[in-house]
Amino acid sequence: MIIGFISLLTLLFTACGQAGSNKDEAEQQHSQATPESNGHTTQIGELVPSDEVCMVNDAYIGKKQFEVKFDGKTYYGCCEMCKERIPKDATVRLAIDPYSNKQVDKAVAVIAVTGNNGEVSYFESKDNYTKYLKKQKQ
Repeated sequence: MIIGFISLLTLLFTACGQAGSNKDEAEQQHSQATPESNGHTTQIGELVPSDEVCMVNDAYIGKKQFEVKFDGKTYYGCCEMCKERIPKDATVRLAIDPYSNKQVDKAVAVIAVTGNNGEVSYFESKDNYTKYLKKQKQ
């Protein structure tokens, strides 16, 4: 199961990182960005701005991402594939709050780094985020 998840993440990052023949250089660099490449360092548990997260890859990038409006809400993606996928695939707009195990809309979630490589989790509220951190420290 974990190997399958890691494979899926690798595939998504690879798809977003590939340069299409129509992409300009700035867009290509944007899609390959990481927090470190943008001069940001993050620690697990740090809250991050939603506009610096690729919501398709669930990864903190460390710089403003492409804005995608859908159903009156704003989501963010790192590349053209993400911009196309967000309106078409409800599964990339939703996440499970790791504290409450309830579904949360990524556009309105509190977002925190929860992995060593910039992986993020989405929380219903700041209160759930705080409770999650306390639980992790036990």
